[in-house]
Amino acid sequence: MISHLDGTVSAIAPEGAVIEVGGVGLLVQCTPGTLATLRRGERARVATSLVVREDALTLFGFAADDERDVFELLQTASGVGPRLALAMLAVFTPDELRRAVAAEDVTALTRVPGIGRKGAQRIVLELAGRLGPPGVAGRQGELGQPAAAGPGRPAAAPWRDQVRAGLLNLGWQAREADQAIAAVEADTLAAADGGNGADGGNAAGRAIANGPPAEAEVAAMLRAALRKLSRA
Repeated sequence: MISHLDGTVSAIAPEGAVIEVGGVGLLVQCTPGTLATLRRGERARVATSLVVREDALTLFGFAADDERDVFELLQTASGVGPRLALAMLAVFTPDELRRAVAAEDVTALTRVPGIGRKGAQRIVLELAGRLGPPGVAGRQGELGQPAAAGPGRPAAAPWRDQVRAGLLNLGWQAREADQAIAAVEADTLAAADGGNGADGGNAAGRAIANGPPAEAEVAAMLRAALRKLSRA
């Protein structure tokens, strides 16, 4: 088993990244949140899980060991393969999944593309007590609490492209992705103006619009967009 990769990021695409280790470029499938932590040309370490099939060897990468461990546990549930497990971790953090399963929150799990109500009930039944209690290992940030977005310059906000690519990769249509992103952007602008005052809101907006997005910002924006889509 390949437990992690430590090397230089040579390419990044919506569905994964190529990490060069010892002169060999390895393609790693990742969630949008994990991809947000990577920068082309910079060194990175990702926890990995190798999935072996008759016709392919696929390497999946994660920002933290806990995320990788949850990915592997999810696949022990009936009907959950690597792609669906990756989609679940694109929508939820590991701790959010632990809470959803512990609370038997079937509705929350159906936010994941590809999971219906019966599938969610089966996942809750089969994974109950196996994911462990929520802790500090997961990524920070809760659903519905994204960082502030940039003011009316959509093309200038770097997080938009990453969130849009993540939504498309999860199976949403381009029009749906754009509408969800616009709604999230409006919400975060309103929250910044109302919660922090004009100066605080403008400063947060400039930080997102003009600088590279932090991984927590991109992941939070993605989850907020998925919440919008699940309510549509």
